[in-house]
Amino acid sequence: MENEKVYICLADGHIFEGKRFGAGGNITGELVFTTGMCGYIETLTDPSYYGQIVMQTFPLIGNYGFITDDMESKKSYVSAYIVREKCDNPSNFRCNESLEEFLKENGIIGVYDVDTREITKIIRESGVMNAVICSNPNDVDYDKLKEYVITDAVKSTSVDKPCLIPGENHKHNVVLLDYGKKDNIPNELAKRGCNVAIVPYNTKAEDILNLNPDGIMLSNGPGDPSDNTECIEELKKLIGKKPIFGICLGHQLLALAMGAKTVKLKYGHRGVNQPVKNLETGRTYISSQNHGYAVVNEEIEKCGGVISYVNANDGTNEGVVYPEKNAFSVQFHPEACSGPHDTRFLFDKFIDMMGGNK
Repeated sequence: MENEKVYICLADGHIFEGKRFGAGGNITGELVFTTGMCGYIETLTDPSYYGQIVMQTFPLIGNYGFITDDMESKKSYVSAYIVREKCDNPSNFRCNESLEEFLKENGIIGVYDVDTREITKIIRESGVMNAVICSNPNDVDYDKLKEYVITDAVKSTSVDKPCLIPGENHKHNVVLLDYGKKDNIPNELAKRGCNVAIVPYNTKAEDILNLNPDGIMLSNGPGDPSDNTECIEELKKLIGKKPIFGICLGHQLLALAMGAKTVKLKYGHRGVNQPVKNLETGRTYISSQNHGYAVVNEEIEKCGGVISYVNANDGTNEGVVYPEKNAFSVQFHPEACSGPHDTRFLFDKFIDMMGGNK
């Protein structure tokens, strides 16, 4: 199967020939690119990529193999994986297996030896689009391809039942609403003395409040935030009752619950090198991001929010504080395991909102 010809057919009619690695078969998904030079293990296991064909812009991927301890979830949620060049002989003392072995084990189609730079240029100019990876481009139904949409994204990535992550030197109790979390979110809370009760995305507000947590964490996750109408309605019942901290999708859902709106970005922000500017201090931080939607800046003030961060590249919203509701959220990932770690102080801010080191 390896070195077999395979084709990436974009919804706009572009066709690219590459070579297959990983799993066999055909797959349809939303094609996106990510710009990280490293962190591909975290990318492959980030639930926020559910339903998407992920393409790395960095030309060589797999040189430190696959390290199980660095996984952000128990499995991969990407539909397929595209690289310019794959490394078959990784070199790292923590390496458990090669990138290809991981893809095969998880049933993920991989494509290499393809012009990722040209595909990235197309997406940047035209926007993210659907694509199909197949062995015969003549079999592609382009009308059907254009109609493809990602459905049940949060439902498919959230935990099925509650679980507990015990904190080190226990001080606080936090409920983490799991919309498709990365594991390092509860890990960062646990390091700061929080017992973290991870609950499914559709947990009722009444059940959360009955646990009497010191704070509520809203996780990252995949898909269009506006699709999650039930989650938004439950969030409305939680606002103002407990300190709230939202990340990525949690940031967007909190804004929607407050009455703001979200918009789909042309090609999104995905990578470990996104600059965000703190509007209060003027300082710019480098952040890890993975999102295709953004909160509309013009909507923030009317729902009682104050913009705290913006993207230094395009000015889109990266953070909001709700002073009257004891809540805040950010679009980027302060918990990023592969880095950068510039904004992990936001977890300390959340701890302070819950009473600090009581």
